[in-house]
Amino acid sequence: MGPLILRGSLSEDESAKRRRGRRRRRRRPRKENNSAGDNGRRPKSAEVERALARFSLNPRPMGIPEVIDPPPKKIHIRWNTNAVPKEIQIAAGKVACIPGEFGFLPEDRVQEIAEQLKGMPISLEQALSLRAALNQEKSVYSHSKLMRRSNEISRRYESGESIIALSKRFDAPPVNTFRAVLTGRGWTKTRIKDTLNKNPSKLNQRDREQFELAESVDRVSSVNQTETQNAAEVFEEILCDHFDELGVRFRRQEELLNEQTKTEGRAIITPDLLLLDDVRINGVPCAWIDAKHFFGADLKFPKKKTQKQVDRYVAEYGQGALVYRHGFCDGLRLRGAIKLDSTQLDLKPLEEFHENSKT
Repeated sequence: MGPLILRGSLSEDESAKRRRGRRRRRRRPRKENNSAGDNGRRPKSAEVERALARFSLNPRPMGIPEVIDPPPKKIHIRWNTNAVPKEIQIAAGKVACIPGEFGFLPEDRVQEIAEQLKGMPISLEQALSLRAALNQEKSVYSHSKLMRRSNEISRRYESGESIIALSKRFDAPPVNTFRAVLTGRGWTKTRIKDTLNKNPSKLNQRDREQFELAESVDRVSSVNQTETQNAAEVFEEILCDHFDELGVRFRRQEELLNEQTKTEGRAIITPDLLLLDDVRINGVPCAWIDAKHFFGADLKFPKKKTQKQVDRYVAEYGQGALVYRHGFCDGLRLRGAIKLDSTQLDLKPLEEFHENSKT
């Protein structure tokens, strides 16, 4: 009997040791849904805090008058949006953007794209704007690679190969390809820029003809971007008219530009609309609005470029908003700015502008 009791005691001791050796799970204190500190609300971001404080700062941020009469009023705006899913952006990009195609598309190619987009929650206009963004990104990140092969490109050109053929061979915008030809000849960046921008007549006959051809079929690196800029200005005007109709007071980019040129000698920070009322869009305080006449693609280059601009506005005014003419991808994330599309705007003036441009 004794040995039986001993074995039982040892077994109990071993079990006790194992229990003591186990790590006890700590219970986390339960958070109350409505604590006294935050009343159930998320803490405001630094960008939002700055936007809310802009009228009480001394001195006030650049461009905001010291006296606003009557004082800024709170205006709530509901702005419904319809973002394009990231997977749709990827699929549509493969349809609309193919290697070696950087220029204006013939009608049959446009119809081909439209046919392939059927059933996707993205419009033809959005896909074509996405195509421009993809080509721009390709142009930027492939530029150094193109220039490293400038000697080869120049040799092929001198042997009779056309700029368009070279553009397709190296999957680069035609104008950038022509710049690579000149680089291969030993031209400096300054000489290339001055000649193409100001004095293309100094080129020999073949070069001039090839450059003009490259310009005519290149929507990415073309020297002449006048029509695109004019359309962007029409869109900005539409945006200003919309906020006028909503009773929101604001200062326009042109007004800020003139003021800063007089006081600072140059433009410092000029959003398209600097809001003089306490505007809340979808519940978010916004101090400024900027118009973007393109699709807000979730791509590295345009995102980096836009974020840099937003950071400047936020540092001065706080949270703002970007209004994309062709909508945006739901994967696009920007600090300090909410994303809006043009579904709330009257785009008839822009449609008329494009119709007149065709004639």
